[in-house]
Amino acid sequence: MFQTSRRSFLGGVTLAAGGGLATTQVLGANVSDGHAVGYDVAASADFVPLVPRRGGDPVAFTYSLDKGALKATSGGWAREVTARQLPIMTGIAGAHLFMNPGGSREMHWHTSAEWAYVLAGNCQATIMDPEGPVEVVNFAPGDLWYFAGGHAHALQTLGTEPCHAILAFDDGLYSEHGTFGLSDCVSRFDQAVLAQNFGIPASAFESFPRGETYIMQGEVIALDSPQAAAVHELDRSKTHRYRLLDEKPWVDLPGGTIHLASGKEFPASTTITGMLITLRPGALHELHWHPFANEWKYVAKGRVRVTLFAWDKKIAMAELSAGDCAYIPRGCAHLVQNIGLEDCEIVAVHDQGKYQDDSLSDWVAKAPPHLLANNLGAKEATIPGFRKTRTVIAASI
Repeated sequence: MFQTSRRSFLGGVTLAAGGGLATTQVLGANVSDGHAVGYDVAASADFVPLVPRRGGDPVAFTYSLDKGALKATSGGWAREVTARQLPIMTGIAGAHLFMNPGGSREMHWHTSAEWAYVLAGNCQATIMDPEGPVEVVNFAPGDLWYFAGGHAHALQTLGTEPCHAILAFDDGLYSEHGTFGLSDCVSRFDQAVLAQNFGIPASAFESFPRGETYIMQGEVIALDSPQAAAVHELDRSKTHRYRLLDEKPWVDLPGGTIHLASGKEFPASTTITGMLITLRPGALHELHWHPFANEWKYVAKGRVRVTLFAWDKKIAMAELSAGDCAYIPRGCAHLVQNIGLEDCEIVAVHDQGKYQDDSLSDWVAKAPPHLLANNLGAKEATIPGFRKTRTVIAASI
């Protein structure tokens, strides 16, 4: 409801014969400019046919993760991208973790939750939930893991092949600032204090590392060894593992597939939804947006073109190859097209445990034709025959 001040109201009325009120034109008003005071409204005779497009600086929303700085120790390496490298990444940080055969990412914990998709190799994770039992569980290619913030965990490569995974964290500023590790922590404290804390002689700590081991090289553990078989898996409601590629695709169309795991499918993953998107050559993942989640995409295979319709009506476009990534802020419309000659694979995450999206193909399929005609400045009879279902993935024409 419009609120009209007493002064504005009295400025627009005069006394009529017999003491009644008669409306007059508001002083200074010009009906051609759409002037309005309270209920005094008018159409505008002076208008532009189209709102001019805005220029300005391009939106930086991509980064080459696999060309970034390397943190390498004896057993492997990791690269990361956070809001420090790509300022637009306010809600999600990403990393690429690689462990040699026999390599182990030491026990550590951090303030943000960690999600991962295993690209290749096998590993075993040990996770401690403060409110539940320790889980020891093995991971293979196509599996996901999720470790809640603050929960200590460690990873050990299994077998003679390296293991590597794409990681995501529900904090755009995740990095070393919020990570705490076993070797680093223990090396900082006086040995006498440690002896009292753990109930063992102080001399036992003399051989401990005097700094952070990070990913430590050790003996190779065979896939069929007793150590690999020494697992303690929790039930579906509590486990930290989800076998993404063992499940039917959420979307399966001629143009490609989407495997999806939200908190509904993967109950432990309360703050992150993960996806593996496969696009055939020429196919595109439709123009859509996510109303409540930011999205981070890592190209694992192939070449794609990502187009972003960002804030301030800005358009940004980038071509990505394997090892590159893109960040899509909440609410920004975007589409992804395979521009290569082979299938492409994209690992994608949202910083919400519940998956939601909106798409233009769904909107035009459900909107009344007369409304579309008005929106597009056309006659209803000339409106194209849009599909009556949403596109999701459109195959190459």
